[in-house]
Amino acid sequence: MLGLMQDRPLLISQIIDFAARYYPKVEIVTRTVEGPIHRYGYRDAAKRAKQIAEALQGLGIKHGDRVGTLAWNTHRHFELYFGISGLGAVLHTINPRLAPEHVAYIANHAEDQVIFVDLNLLPIVEGVWGNLKTVKHVVVMTDRAHMPAASKIPNLLCYEELIADKPGTLKWPDFDEKTASSLCYTSGTTGNPKGVLYSHRSTVIHSMMMCSGPVLALTPNDAILPVVPMFHANAWGLVYAAPICGTKLVFPGPKLDGASIYELLDKEQVTLSAGVPTVWLALLEYCAQNKLKMSSVKRSLIGGSAVPYAMIERFWKEHQIEVAQGWGMTEMSPLGTLTRFNKGERELPDADRFAITAKQGRPVFGCEMKIIDDAGNDLPEDGSISGNMVVRGSWIVKGYMKGDGQSQFLEDDWFMTGDVCKIEDDGSVVITDRSKDVIKSGGEWISSIDLENAAMGCPGVAEAAVIGVAHPKWDERPLLIVVKRPEANVTKDDLLKYLNGKIAKWWMPDDVQFIDAIPHGATGKILKTELRKQFQGYKLPTA
Repeated sequence: MLGLMQDRPLLISQIIDFAARYYPKVEIVTRTVEGPIHRYGYRDAAKRAKQIAEALQGLGIKHGDRVGTLAWNTHRHFELYFGISGLGAVLHTINPRLAPEHVAYIANHAEDQVIFVDLNLLPIVEGVWGNLKTVKHVVVMTDRAHMPAASKIPNLLCYEELIADKPGTLKWPDFDEKTASSLCYTSGTTGNPKGVLYSHRSTVIHSMMMCSGPVLALTPNDAILPVVPMFHANAWGLVYAAPICGTKLVFPGPKLDGASIYELLDKEQVTLSAGVPTVWLALLEYCAQNKLKMSSVKRSLIGGSAVPYAMIERFWKEHQIEVAQGWGMTEMSPLGTLTRFNKGERELPDADRFAITAKQGRPVFGCEMKIIDDAGNDLPEDGSISGNMVVRGSWIVKGYMKGDGQSQFLEDDWFMTGDVCKIEDDGSVVITDRSKDVIKSGGEWISSIDLENAAMGCPGVAEAAVIGVAHPKWDERPLLIVVKRPEANVTKDDLLKYLNGKIAKWWMPDDVQFIDAIPHGATGKILKTELRKQFQGYKLPTA
């Protein structure tokens, strides 16, 4: 027997309409690319989203067409999130930090018809313009006063002019909730990027879970500053979750330095921030050097790569900010796990509380996960063994666009994440490594993540990375690569002495190398492929 309930499609357009109706004056604040701060409410944003949808119709965009964006976190990008998807077209967020050949590849692979681009990112589109096969229009996301005087791209369109004469009265169309809503490509550190095609249904369900109590528990009393880019996994769903909950949004635009972020946190009384560890490292250093405190921020959501224990400790002890560590990936929309405290855990001593947060958290409702061995057999979830993590759920990819990467999809919808982890008795996930980064020494595995996190606690260390280096006896041994904090005099002996007793003896790095900067990829992750190239042929010291 079927239930007697209505079957209304879950559509992204419903989110912005809801915010416009019930939270019309809740602010969206942007540090614009042009410079000044822009602010308006959800009602104004909703009208402009409809204006951009009407403009797209005028450009010939139809249901299912892909529309690209190369843009920072701004109010105009927010409007495109709803205007493009609400129309039934597909929002394709392009990461401007990708190599030019990858930008051209994914624009062609997606068959983008229009590209919207922020003013200071226009040179990227100009650089690949001759290689774009399907793009008919390029729209610069600015007003007439700031339009470039000349460009390699013919017939550039101006965003504000494009929508100026549109009424903003469009009635959002209804369609199947499984319709594609947005498209995001993997960062392509090995091989070409692969396209992850989200649906309206998956996006709305994911957004509601982001709002929930065990995850972010958003309310109209909160203000979110998403530093995580809108071109990366839909800004972790925050730009959908905030309007559902009537939460103020603060967009940082292109300026992600410590001073700029701190100014917005302080002036806009932000209560929740979200971003990758490298951004927060710069912010913590800025605050420490200038004796500043983030007074309004209560929580910081950190993901993208493992969060060092030392960073969790600094946020709490220096700013009384509770860190929530999230794990996921583009293929998961991206939410998979989150560190949340069960009853009584928040009252634990600091060290025990920080240790919980230093894990990757427990799965959220809607995301199933387990670990398997290389033969596909299920492994025990008691924290005793590491295995290959596989996941499935309502917002998790079931295939890449145009059939790429089929080997990652297993029977019964299980998706191979490429992460190696342990799952403990209480469901806590501890990422051991990426499968391609784990160090195999003497037949045993050494976790580069655990080593990096331990090293980050050493005074004077700003950032640390670990790679495996060939060894004649043990196959591989760990090399610790470190960036010092400004004015620090930390040495190799200091680091090895600090690590003694904090890690297994046989995990101890065989050497420490200091460099000026650790390379990062387009989404903020450490580029170990580049470090391996940099240290190719490196010989470990012999005793």
